[in-house]
Amino acid sequence: MQKIKSKTAIDDLAPHGTLRVAINFGNPVIAQAHPQTRVPMGVSADLANELARRLDVPVKFITYDGAGKVFADAESNAWDIAFMAIDPLRAEKLLFTKPYVEIEGTYLVRHDSALQTVEQLDQPGMRIAVGKGAAYDLFLSRSLQHAQIVRADTSAAAIELFIDQALDAAAGVRQPLEAYAARNGALRVIDGRFTAIEQAMATPKGRKAGLEYLQDFIKDMKSSGFVAAALERSGQSDATVAP
Repeated sequence: MQKIKSKTAIDDLAPHGTLRVAINFGNPVIAQAHPQTRVPMGVSADLANELARRLDVPVKFITYDGAGKVFADAESNAWDIAFMAIDPLRAEKLLFTKPYVEIEGTYLVRHDSALQTVEQLDQPGMRIAVGKGAAYDLFLSRSLQHAQIVRADTSAAAIELFIDQALDAAAGVRQPLEAYAARNGALRVIDGRFTAIEQAMATPKGRKAGLEYLQDFIKDMKSSGFVAAALERSGQSDATVAP
């Protein structure tokens, strides 16, 4: 069981008396909107609700359709905690816990494409659609040497961009890409991954006591089976609980 909360941790994580939580609907592995009420569901919402319960404060969800937009609000005092992939660029403004879930970044291509491996995508002339500011956009921006990145406003829009502009591939999280391909027989997901995306809890810099509490909280949520159960409830049991 996690140690009793300190007043300093509460002041860091809920300075306004409410835990303000950024939820990214652009990553359906960690967050989904209820089809009728649009209330956040999934592992990130479950973790936020449990954290608020332990801190004994109400929770308020601020929803986004892309991780890049969550990060853009990092310095505007719009939220107190967020659920994002760990990335060096983001770490310039945010404090991250250890990861609670690991997911794969890979590519969606046309079924008749000659492309078979992730390595084949990094060639001159290749054009890859990505969601602006997503974890895989940040990673590919650093790692690709030859292929061109074409950015859409969100991860979902990147798939449409890939189709509408006849690009070579769309990069993204494996699960939603596989779901899209399952609905469209003309598309397939490439085997393998270009990166393992580590999803973690984040809070703005300067909240050291809050981060210490979140580190203990995530450790407890993983070891107790809470994260695995939340993934199962939300239909994401193929996502991997981070070690």
